[in-house]
Amino acid sequence: MSSDSASEKSGKRGADVQVGPTINESEADVAAQLTAGSNVLLDAKQEARLRWKIDKNILPLMCIMYLMTFADKTTLGQSAILGIMPGAHLNQTQFNWLGSVFYLSYLIFEYPQNLALQRYPVGKWISVNIFIWAVALLCHAACSSFGGLFACRFILGVCEGAITPGFMIVTSMFYTHGEQTKRVGYWFLMNGFAIIFLGFVSFGLLHTKTANFMPWQWLMIITGLITLITSVIFWFYFPDSPTTARFLTPEERVQAIQRIKVNKTGVENKHWKREQFVETLTDPKIWVMVLFSAIGNIVNSLTNQRQLIVKQFGFSPIETTLIGCVDGVVEILTIWLAVTVASVPAIGRGYAGALMYVPAVLGAPLVNLLPSDNKVGLLFSYWVSIFAICPFVIFLGWVGSLTSGHTKRITTNALVLIGYCVGNFAGPFVWKKQYQPRNHVPWALIAACNLVSALLLLTLRFMLARENHRRDSSSHDEAYDDVFVTHVNADGTTQEKKVDKAFLDLTDLQNKDFRFIL
Repeated sequence: MSSDSASEKSGKRGADVQVGPTINESEADVAAQLTAGSNVLLDAKQEARLRWKIDKNILPLMCIMYLMTFADKTTLGQSAILGIMPGAHLNQTQFNWLGSVFYLSYLIFEYPQNLALQRYPVGKWISVNIFIWAVALLCHAACSSFGGLFACRFILGVCEGAITPGFMIVTSMFYTHGEQTKRVGYWFLMNGFAIIFLGFVSFGLLHTKTANFMPWQWLMIITGLITLITSVIFWFYFPDSPTTARFLTPEERVQAIQRIKVNKTGVENKHWKREQFVETLTDPKIWVMVLFSAIGNIVNSLTNQRQLIVKQFGFSPIETTLIGCVDGVVEILTIWLAVTVASVPAIGRGYAGALMYVPAVLGAPLVNLLPSDNKVGLLFSYWVSIFAICPFVIFLGWVGSLTSGHTKRITTNALVLIGYCVGNFAGPFVWKKQYQPRNHVPWALIAACNLVSALLLLTLRFMLARENHRRDSSSHDEAYDDVFVTHVNADGTTQEKKVDKAFLDLTDLQNKDFRFIL
């Protein structure tokens, strides 16, 4: 950051303006270029109208896309009762590997995908990945061996690395911290609708009889084609940023950016900053978040195993398929409850997440302790255990509120989702043939992971609350109160404009006015 002399600046800005440091536009957030020198104030009615316009233009696209991507990646679990194991000549170990390799490639390519999301337009990069994803899904239907399916699942994992972090970035660009948890919940509960959708499609496919083409192959074709169409729609209509969103007028773009100024996180910066990357790696709270993400997602192994689990309770394939639809309803209701509770200021994200683990911690032991002939009781215990997915949904909406500085945010997102991959990669391997049909060891592990995850969320909340208290007790930091960006005009002349510190691309550690949402 460079400074000009006071006399030079006073000549440009006027003697009555307080002098402060000057930085190049490229060092600041992209929002600084749009809002520098402006001081737009929104009343409650204007803000509500703008929020509604943003909601109706991006939330439906995000919800449809998340529904289809979750449906696509869980087609493997649904295919378990549609004949994929005999049709593709798979054994249990190979089936488990198909579930895990998705998260292995996701893990390997997660940080490169986040770097691409920083460098390229977010909406366009997500669209390209979804298009490739759809093609890979369609290719599943042509596979008749473990090797072919392994390659297709690997490609799906590579592409998935752009979707969730991309959605997290876009959500933080358009919404305040108070709004983010519910919006993440809205697109994440599409997982439940995806389960219901797959359940009914699978029920119909179980009744199909086509020569040399099995029901699981039809499932891949149907979901792949829908996703392919969705990717094209996404390319043309999904915005890259509020600074370029076509559904907003130039005035509304400025208002949309000023609206999220309270986040103190900015919008985006296309330049990778080494100092922010290093800060992320040395920030203790980040590693608590990563550890939670890894341990908390071991329970996600239920995603691909759930149809086999329910069938082993004693239900027929047809019954199992229809019961799977109820799984989706339970997931929708529990996620909606979780994000609603988390949005209550007196409770907040940390306590709400820990609270959602209470029924989950009870559900897993019940599956282990109930007798095998009580299949209804086992089924209800399994449904109660689904509460374990809710804390991670709350957490995804929380992550964007805990860091600032664009390079730090994308690095944090990458690390958190790498943890997510580790948990999802390791989880399926515990579901071994030797533990069937009751799977006592896997359920005991899930119960233990739920308990540890709840403690990690409470630890994170304690760390954040302590830091907030320390900052509240400190004197105000004036280092970035009066900062000017240098703008180069079309004629080559330069102009300096004052910019709010929220758009300086400062990290949460640099900006002492930053407060962590609890």
